[in-house]
Amino acid sequence: MENGKARVVSAIVENKPGVLHSVSNLFRRRNFNIESITVGATEDRELSRITITVTADEKTLDQVVKQLDKLVDVVGVAELDPNSIVTRELALVKINVPSAKERSDAINCVQVFRGRVVDVSPDSLMVEITGTSDKIDAFVNLMRTFGIIELARTGITALSRGARAVNIDE
Repeated sequence: MENGKARVVSAIVENKPGVLHSVSNLFRRRNFNIESITVGATEDRELSRITITVTADEKTLDQVVKQLDKLVDVVGVAELDPNSIVTRELALVKINVPSAKERSDAINCVQVFRGRVVDVSPDSLMVEITGTSDKIDAFVNLMRTFGIIELARTGITALSRGARAVNIDE
């Protein structure tokens, strides 16, 4: 979608097997590439929240949201307003640090980004960093100068600001 922009969709779904497949299959049928998808528990043990980031134009995404809302296991769904949401992502980054100077320099960078060193070996550091996707991107780009051995990112999770919530149909 060249004319699309990144959009965040939040769906509250029943917490049971096969639901993620149904939701992701809908995006496949519409020929969307899901940029990130996270699934996790909600305040209700019987429900999960799926947060999907996708690039699409407004009209097409509106259709997908309506189709998602029709799925039996979807309790509520909405596109989140990019101007009033809080997003976070987690990344684990294993960095090559073969010398004491490189290790010290990398740790200084980690501190600037408010990350945490979670594992140390003689030639590497593993760092945990959370924040917006832009912050994670900036950190990853900086760590490329040291050499990234491995990288794992969760994709974003998001909630609307204030008391507003994804509508759950009763």
